[in-house]
Amino acid sequence: MTDTDPLVPVLAGLVVDIVRFLDNCEDDEVDPDSAVKVMESVSWALTRLPDGQRDRFLTVLADLATAETDPRRREFLDGFPFACGLVDEQSATTGD
Repeated sequence: MTDTDPLVPVLAGLVVDIVRFLDNCEDDEVDPDSAVKVMESVSWALTRLPDGQRDRFLTVLADLATAETDPRRREFLDGFPFACGLVDEQSATTGD
């Protein structure tokens, strides 16, 4: 793990889990338009982080993915930076 405030990985994980829920929920669980609006809002906010904070967030995500035992959540964590527009290429986060 990084040498960050212990709250940072918790909050980063929650952001990812909320987006993952919205991405995977059925139309009768959450209105699709509302889900897209929230996911776009999360992406917008994250892409506006200053470079240092964005790098810190990406490091925390990588640490969370490394420690994750659920393969589906690990895959989502690995792809999250690309899906949210934080990196230009998915291979930059997954090491492919």
